[in-house]
Amino acid sequence: MLVIEFKEYGAPEVLKPAERPDPVPGAGEVLVEIHAASVNAADWKVRRGKAMQKHALPHVPGRDFSGVVVACGEGADLKVGDEVFGVSPQDKEGAYASHIVFASELLALKPPSLSHVETAAMALTGLTAMVGLEDTLAVTAGEKVLIQGGAGGVGGMAIQLAHHLGCHVAATARSENHGYLRQMGADLCIDYRQADLAEVLGDRDAVYDCVGGATVPGSFAALRPGGRAAFIGSGATAPEPTREGVTSLRPAVTRSRERLERVVAHTIAGAWAPPEIEEMALTEAARAHTESEAGHVRGKIVLVP
Repeated sequence: MLVIEFKEYGAPEVLKPAERPDPVPGAGEVLVEIHAASVNAADWKVRRGKAMQKHALPHVPGRDFSGVVVACGEGADLKVGDEVFGVSPQDKEGAYASHIVFASELLALKPPSLSHVETAAMALTGLTAMVGLEDTLAVTAGEKVLIQGGAGGVGGMAIQLAHHLGCHVAATARSENHGYLRQMGADLCIDYRQADLAEVLGDRDAVYDCVGGATVPGSFAALRPGGRAAFIGSGATAPEPTREGVTSLRPAVTRSRERLERVVAHTIAGAWAPPEIEEMALTEAARAHTESEAGHVRGKIVLVP
């Protein structure tokens, strides 16, 4: 099988194609022929050696994918020919490949209305947006929500879901992306380079910060007293609040079939649609990482073997 691997940590150029024997699924596992794998910010952090998890080298990165089951191990509850998608545990990865062995119980059937490319683009982003808004922030209809990093993969899905749940949605992005934010369902678009969120907002019931770092103080400043903020770009734990009277949370984006089936249910219900997608060949992974690491990808990059 074809994989994209790196043998040392470093710049995008350390990503190289390689051939490996096709893996054989064990008990409870299936072999999936990957039709599409998405690129996430976590991928280049892993490649740089800056991720929370360390991996044995050489390592094949990639966390989410969509494809077709081509072989089943004993006890697997899927069958050959099933179209599935999955999000790998953070300590495993391996989606930058033509094939992957995966625990059957962690896969879900692909939404029939979406292509493999669209499904891969929505797998981890949809899971992360859903866990952050529903399971962590527990937003409800009528609440005022801010999405930091609205033009990114998770941000765009979060805007759509918050809008679907009946929230008033503000979102930050460069001004040239504001039209895209409105398409996703944002009611108020803010250029983070020019706005003081304490002055512009200060009334948000909840903030979902998909960026981290320099955005953290603004996320807390945007909240009303008693508001809560969730962070996915600030490490393994939530940052300390920069003011009193607000709550800081870190979503636990654990993988399960039940959660992926919720992503599918939201898709069927029309809660969200695929983000803007830039499709590249799997062998262009280094170029994809260069774009992703620059920090201004709108929507998602998806790699196709």
